Amino acid sequence: MSGMNTAAPQTHSRIVVITGAGTGIGRATARAFADEGALVVAIGRRAEPLEETAAGYDRITPLLADITAEGEPDRILRTVVERHGRLDVLVNNAGIVRGGELGTLTPETITAQLATNLVAPVLLAQAALPILEESHGVIVNVSTSVGQRAWPGSSVYAAAKTALELLTRSWAVELAPRGIRAVAVAPGAIDTPIGEHQGLTPERMAAVRKWQLAHTPLGRIGRPEEVAWAITQLAAPAASFVTGVVLPVDGGAVVA
Repeated sequence: MSGMNTAAPQTHSRIVVITGAGTGIGRATARAFADEGALVVAIGRRAEPLEETAAGYDRITPLLADITAEGEPDRILRTVVERHGRLDVLVNNAGIVRGGELGTLTPETITAQLATNLVAPVLLAQAALPILEESHGVIVNVSTSVGQRAWPGSSVYAAAKTALELLTRSWAVELAPRGIRAVAVAPGAIDTPIGEHQGLTPERMAAVRKWQLAHTPLGRIGRPEEVAWAITQLAAPAASFVTGVVLPVDGGAVVA
């Protein structure tokens, strides 16, 4: 069956944790790592999407968790250690967008975005440090290429993701002596459900896509699998001399 995990068992399978793994980039990345032979712990808040991610992939294990809840980062990492005894790659992929121009933002809107897009990745990375140091592992943060430009109407989301890029560069320097790499990918317009999750109407989503296409030199919307490719390549053992990089996967939007 196409897309099934047919990778042969390895003497040592890498252990990968991916947040926001129920849909879009997270799902594609979980499957890409599984296809390479890794054992993947897929994190998300909803059981059904996680089960769909893992369907046909015996190397993907769903784990229900709200990464913004108190104590959850530590619980997630304890669970990973109990099940697998190690961690090689942490992918901070989960993200939420709540639109709103300055003057319309509420404390709840701001706090929710910062909690998921910025605070949770920090706490997860911090909880993972001891086991990542043992494995000389990798932290992969998922940012957004819009963070390097203006994004009127979604400035809090863009600001949080831009902060994640600065964290990536800072962690690369801080953690290098401990043998841990920190890298990031910055997706552009990708075909994921994030707009629907934001509550955009079909008409509004069509307008967003039109704007994105007009600002993407390659002239199309990207696929989650294309971002997953970048994540797996940056996290690969062959990329052992790469750290602190933020790789745009955006069809040229940043440089246009």
